[in-house]
Amino acid sequence: MGKKVRKEVEPPPKDVFEPLLIESKAAATVVLMLDSPEEEVLAKACDAIYKFASKGDENKVALLGLGAVERLYKLISHEDPIVRRNAMMVFGIMASNHDVKKLLRELDVTSSLLSHLVPEDVVIHEFATLCLAHMAVEYTTKVQIFEQGGLEPLISLLSSPDPDVTKNSVECIYLLVQDFQSRAAVCELNVIPPLLDLLKSEYPVIQLLALKTLEVISKDRETRIILGENQGLDCLLKILETNEFNDLHVEALAVLGNCLEDVHTMQLIRQTGGLKKLLSFVGVSTVPDIQKNAAKAIAKAACDSENRKILNEENVENCLINLLEIDDDGVKVAASQAISAMCENLASKRAFGLQGIPQLVQLLSSDDEEVKEAAVIALANLTTASPSNASAVAEAEGIEPLVKTLNTERHGAVANAAAVLTNMSTQEPLRLCIQSHGVMSVLTEPLRSASSRVQSRAALTVAAFGCDANARSELRDAGGLGPLVELLHSKDKEVRRNACWAVMVCASDELTAVELCRLGALDILEEINQSTGRRNNFSEAALERLLDNNLSQKYSQMGYLSSSNVITDGFYDYGKIKPGVKLLSLEELSMQELADRRAIIFINAKPQEDVLAVEEKLQHLSYEQTTLSPFTSRKSSREKVRKGKGKKEEEKMKEVEIVSEVQDEINLEDIQWQPPPDFMLMNYINDASKTILPLTTTREQVVALAQFVADKMGGAIERDKLHDFSWELHISEIKFELKSNIVPIGKVKKGTFYHRALLFKVIADRLGIGCSLVRGEYNRGWNEVKLVDDSPQGVTGLLLPPQEYIVDLMFVPGFLMKQESVEADQYKYI
Repeated sequence: MGKKVRKEVEPPPKDVFEPLLIESKAAATVVLMLDSPEEEVLAKACDAIYKFASKGDENKVALLGLGAVERLYKLISHEDPIVRRNAMMVFGIMASNHDVKKLLRELDVTSSLLSHLVPEDVVIHEFATLCLAHMAVEYTTKVQIFEQGGLEPLISLLSSPDPDVTKNSVECIYLLVQDFQSRAAVCELNVIPPLLDLLKSEYPVIQLLALKTLEVISKDRETRIILGENQGLDCLLKILETNEFNDLHVEALAVLGNCLEDVHTMQLIRQTGGLKKLLSFVGVSTVPDIQKNAAKAIAKAACDSENRKILNEENVENCLINLLEIDDDGVKVAASQAISAMCENLASKRAFGLQGIPQLVQLLSSDDEEVKEAAVIALANLTTASPSNASAVAEAEGIEPLVKTLNTERHGAVANAAAVLTNMSTQEPLRLCIQSHGVMSVLTEPLRSASSRVQSRAALTVAAFGCDANARSELRDAGGLGPLVELLHSKDKEVRRNACWAVMVCASDELTAVELCRLGALDILEEINQSTGRRNNFSEAALERLLDNNLSQKYSQMGYLSSSNVITDGFYDYGKIKPGVKLLSLEELSMQELADRRAIIFINAKPQEDVLAVEEKLQHLSYEQTTLSPFTSRKSSREKVRKGKGKKEEEKMKEVEIVSEVQDEINLEDIQWQPPPDFMLMNYINDASKTILPLTTTREQVVALAQFVADKMGGAIERDKLHDFSWELHISEIKFELKSNIVPIGKVKKGTFYHRALLFKVIADRLGIGCSLVRGEYNRGWNEVKLVDDSPQGVTGLLLPPQEYIVDLMFVPGFLMKQESVEADQYKYI
C-alpha cells in the first residue's frame, strides 16, 4: 500500500489583506465607505446609496446630514467610469430635494455637471441633465448655466436616442428660456428644428415639454419668423387636427396664439386655410382649456390693426359671442378680453353691439369677480365713441348692474363701470335714467378709493352727470363733495385734472359753489394755479366758475365783479378778506354778536312769503313780545314768543292765547333761514325801471342811474368836504337799530364810495346795463362801464370800439371819466 503524499498550500504574502465581505444596514457606514480608495467599494456604496435615496425624501435629507453630498461631488469626476456613473445617478435623484439643491448651489456643481454632457455614458447624460433640470428652477442656477455655456450641449442632447436624456434636456431648456437672455440665445443656437422634431416623439411628455418651450420662445418675433420658415405652423395645425393628440391641443393653441401676433404669420395661416380651421376647431371643441386658449390667441392677435381686420373678415365675432355662453368662468373671461381687443375695429364694434352686449350685461351679475371685471371692461370699450352701443346697454337693462358694480371691490371693475356710465351720459335720456338709479350717491365711495385709476374715473363720471341740478343736489346731500375736494390734493396728474373738471361742473349753482368753498376747494385751486407743474386748464376754469357762482366770495377775495357777474338776492359785501380765510355764510354771520367792525352790506330784493306770513300772524302781539330783529336766529325767535307765557295770567291772558295759537300753526324750526327782504331796495329797483329804462341810449341810462344812486345815498358831496360826510356814524346807528352787523343796502341813506358803487351795480344788473364793480383802498369803490362814443363830426357809418369809463357817484354824479385819465385816478385814489 502506497504512502499518500499531502500537498501543503502556500500561505498568502504577509502584506496582502484577505478579502472581507461586510454587510451593513447603517447608512452612516455606507457613507463612510465613499471615502474608500477602492473602486469596487465606491461603486457598491454609490449603488446602495442610490437605492436608499430612491425610497423617499426623508432618506435624502438623512444622507445630506451624513455628508454624502460632498463626498459624491468628488466622485462624479472619478476616473473609474462605473464609480462616476453610480455617483451621478445618486446626484440626479437627490437634487430633487430643496435642501440638497441649496448645498449643490453652494458647491457650484453646474460647471462639473456641464462637463459631463460631452459624448459619454448615456446613463451619465440622463442623470446629469436630471440634476440640471432640478436645479434650473432657481434663477441663480439659470444664470450660471447660461454663463457657463450650458445651452449648446443641452440642445445637442435633444437628438439623443435615449428618451430620458431627451426629456431631461428639453425640460431644462424650458426652464432656462424663462429668462430673456437664454430665450434670445437659443434661437441663435438653432433650437427650433430639434424642438419641432420632438413633436413627433412617441412619448407625450416629451411632446408636451417641446410645445411648452415653443410657447415661451415664440413670444419673440424672431423666433416666430424662424418657426414659420421651418414649417412649424403646419406641425401645430396637424396636432390640432389629430384627435389622439387632444392632450396637446391646449399648448399647441398657445404657440399658435403667439404666432398670430404677426401680420405676416396671420396672412400666411389665412392663405393656407389654417385660420378657418382654427376657428372651426374652437367652435366644435367642448374642452374649456382649449376654448380659453383660443380666445387668448385671438386677443393677442387683435393687438394689431391689420390682424383685427383679417379676423373681422373671418367673422371671429360669432366665435367669441358663442364662447360667452360657455359654462366656464375662465372661458368667459378670455372671450370678454378678446372682445375688448377686437373693439378697436369699428366693424367688430358694430357687430358686437348687435349681438354681444346682452350677454356681457348678463355677466355683470356673475358671482365671479374676475368675470364681472372682464365683462365691464369689454362694455367700456364697446361704448366708447359709440352712442348706438351705449343705447344697446340700456336696452339690455344694463344700467342697474353697472351702478351696482361701482360698489364692488375690484378696482378694474369699478373704474370701467364708471367709464361705461360716462359713455352713456352723453345721451340725455340715458343720463336721466342712470341718475334715477342714484348714481351720484353711489359715486361717493369710489371717490374715496385708494386707487388713482378709480379716483380718476369716478371724478370724470361726476363731471359727466354734474351738469344736472338734481344730480348736484344728490351728490351734495350724499356727502360726495368732500372726497371730491380731497382729490384736488392728488399727486396724480390725471386724477387732479378730472377732479378740477368735476369741481368746475358742480360749481354751476350757488348752493354747491358755496359748499365747495366751505370745504376748501377755493384755496386748493388757488394753490394749484400758482404752480406751473400742477396747473391745468380745468383748474383755472374751476376757480373761475367757483367764484362766478359765489359772487360774495369772489368780491371779498378778488375785489372785482365783471359785467357778466350779475348780483342776485343773497349777495353780501363782507369786505376784503385775506387769502386762506374762509368766508362765513350770511346765516352764520347773522348769529354773531354786534361788534365794532365794518358793516356787512347785503342784497335781497325778493320778499319771502314764509317770513311775511309769520310776521302777519304775530302782528297783533305787542312790540316787545313779537318784533323780531331781521337777523334773529330761529332759537331766539322761539324764546321771545314763549316769553308771552311768562306774563301774569290776570294781565296778559289774551296775549298768551294769541301766542299759543301762533305756535300751534307755525313751527319756526321748520322755516329755513333766509335773509329778510329789503323793501326799500325793491322800491329803488321799481322806480329806476320806470324812469331809466325809457331812456334811448346806454350813456343816458348810466348817467341817470348814477344821479339816482347818489340821490338815494346822500347826494353829491364836495370834494373838500368829504371828511365832513359822517357816513360811519350813520352806518353805526343802523347796526345798533338792527342789533346786527348785517345791514340791508336799502337802509343806507348816507353812503360812501363802496356803498354807492354796490347799489349802482345791483340796480344796473336788474336793468340790463352792463357794468363792473371794483373795490379800492380806503373805502373806495367804483363802477366801470363800456360805452361807444359818437362818430367824429362829418363822418358817418364809422363804428368806433367801446371806451371804458368810470362813473362818478360822489362828486359830480353822472360824470363819466375815461379810464387812465387824471380825473379817474383822482376819483379812485384821492
